[in-house]
Amino acid sequence: MTLNINDYTYALPPERIATYPLEKRDQSKLLVYDRGTIRHETFPSIAALLPDNAMLFFNNTKVIPARLHFHKDTGAIIEVFLLHPVLPSSLVMEAMQAHGTCTWKCTIGNVKRWRDDQPLSNTFQGVALEATLRNREEGLVEFHWTTDHSFAEVVSLAGETPLPPYLHRKPEQNDRERYQTIYSQHDGAVAAPTAGLHFTPEVFDALKQRNIPHDFVTLHVSAGTFQPVKVENAAEHLMHNEQVVIHRENIANLLAGKYIVPVGTTSMRTLESLYWFGVKLLANREAPFSITQHDPYTHAGNLPARHEALQAVARHMDDRDLDVLTGETSIYIMPGYTFRVCDALITNFHQPGSTLILLVAAFLGEDWRTVYDEALRGDYRFLSYGDSSFLIPR
Repeated sequence: MTLNINDYTYALPPERIATYPLEKRDQSKLLVYDRGTIRHETFPSIAALLPDNAMLFFNNTKVIPARLHFHKDTGAIIEVFLLHPVLPSSLVMEAMQAHGTCTWKCTIGNVKRWRDDQPLSNTFQGVALEATLRNREEGLVEFHWTTDHSFAEVVSLAGETPLPPYLHRKPEQNDRERYQTIYSQHDGAVAAPTAGLHFTPEVFDALKQRNIPHDFVTLHVSAGTFQPVKVENAAEHLMHNEQVVIHRENIANLLAGKYIVPVGTTSMRTLESLYWFGVKLLANREAPFSITQHDPYTHAGNLPARHEALQAVARHMDDRDLDVLTGETSIYIMPGYTFRVCDALITNFHQPGSTLILLVAAFLGEDWRTVYDEALRGDYRFLSYGDSSFLIPR
């Protein structure tokens, strides 16, 4: 398969990137693309725009202050950026509750100045944190601390908010609250599910008044979400892997849902991954919950309907008496993908030539460019702190 990444770029003037959030979350613009027609709204109207049978799915991951700084005696600063845990558990939820020590895979700034097995330490608000480079090639860093804090509490004291690199500014105190959805719950993301940043208690009240239900899944967003597509044939891009956590009631709600609307690309990737896990289970009841980027493109013949695949996941949980299911996905949604679960999408405006643009193009077809041209003409704000869109494909 050949997919020229140059066909999925556009000119984004730097001044159109929203460097700071709006003062009030839900005052962003909302571009509505409805099966070929476009109109302009503001975000509080989202409840009125949803069809009566809609059900929303949010990603309730919580952004951790993943950027840590350590000072050498020479004055050199070593930046350690947390990616995903290795010990005592690869499960984010368990690793964040570790006490005393843990090991994470990290990206490391100024790593040439850091000798193997050389401990670096820093004290953050009374908590002394020590970091030791254990594997340079794999970026494995071991952390130690002597207080009774969990690692989640240590990071909260020691870390900086991991703002996207394209904002070109240091995080400020306000970012701790604003680069986080109001419903964030489970520590582990190093980037926010930004489509959800627009939701306020007032918007949730409006949804409730319309009897539009919602549910929460968890995908811990990795730094790979900002990784550019560097190959001309986008189909050869290597996708990042992310951890997902699903509850029994998620499956029940998906089976009962008539019109599924994910809030954000991470929610969409989670729901579509669930379908493919069901496909795998129908072929092999012992299949692990691990979705590769190639899985949606390697299954030949007739594929099961949405409810059949989801029922297979429900049976899997029943057979193992599981209330919670943890897995991994590196699903790659690009033009040529057929959506199996999601009917519409609420999302921000994404970087040119990114995997997220490819996802939008897969969902809207060639009309993705019409949407982005209209947003540029309409003075919309782009990227993480920018405006929103509600997309209903033809």
